[in-house]
Amino acid sequence: MQISKEDLLDLSVIQMTSETNSLLDSTLESKSYDYEMLLEKLKNELSKFGLTSNQSKVFLFLEKYGPSTATQVSKTLKVPRTETYHLLTHLQNKGIVSATFQHPIKFSALALDKAMGVLINTEKERVKTLENQEKGLVDLWNTIPNFKIDQNDAKEGKFQMLQGVNQMTGKINEMISKTKNELLILGSEKDFMKFYHSGFLELITDSKIEAKLITSSSKKTTYIFDQKLKTKVKKTPSKIKENLCFIIKDDNELLLFMKNVSESPQNVIAMWTDSTSMIYTMQLLFGYIWSNSRHLQ
Repeated sequence: MQISKEDLLDLSVIQMTSETNSLLDSTLESKSYDYEMLLEKLKNELSKFGLTSNQSKVFLFLEKYGPSTATQVSKTLKVPRTETYHLLTHLQNKGIVSATFQHPIKFSALALDKAMGVLINTEKERVKTLENQEKGLVDLWNTIPNFKIDQNDAKEGKFQMLQGVNQMTGKINEMISKTKNELLILGSEKDFMKFYHSGFLELITDSKIEAKLITSSSKKTTYIFDQKLKTKVKKTPSKIKENLCFIIKDDNELLLFMKNVSESPQNVIAMWTDSTSMIYTMQLLFGYIWSNSRHLQ
């Protein structure tokens, strides 16, 4: 059976079209994956502003697609309709989503920058209210008698689990500000970048405390250490794993980060303790690593 030139040309066109469609599909899939990653990152960032994962998902959908009914939101995001109404109500209460009077009701979101401003101002007001209530609560508590039987018991080691960036930031600030003699910090390059952006390194530089820092920071990120602070920093030996991070204050407090959990800000976990034996053990480890480390170039 002979194939004509016209048939060959048709087959060639079909093949080219198939290859082009395949390339387009691959490109679209790649783009879709990129967008999903960006949305996931945005959801993680919005969690810092008090939004849950599903609240963030609904808000971002409305912001990008414009006014939509609850049914449209529910079907597109594959969230149960009842839950969708609850999510929309919470977002309205936060002041970042509004509804129309028409039927069916359509919901729309504030622009992202304006929504961030609303959420930040709400948080500021909440903190201000708590500050105003603090003295009254302490005074009220102090009017109740103390029922402790024995105040002279020997001190026992205590520990506390901390979760989330806010709790961590508060504890580290407290430890640095209350350090009287020496502060020891060991962490990865990523850890120290977080410490830098949180203002901890500047706080250490401005204080008169003795500090020893061990980091895996590369030459690209050594700018985070002030010239005055750089003399107190050593480079972690390559054999030390990146998942080790802890802070020791004045021989009496230890903050140990758990690095085997999700990096989401809401899932970061650390353990604080004043256990003498644990602190002593981590001091020995720090001393060993310090003696085998070199100062930053």
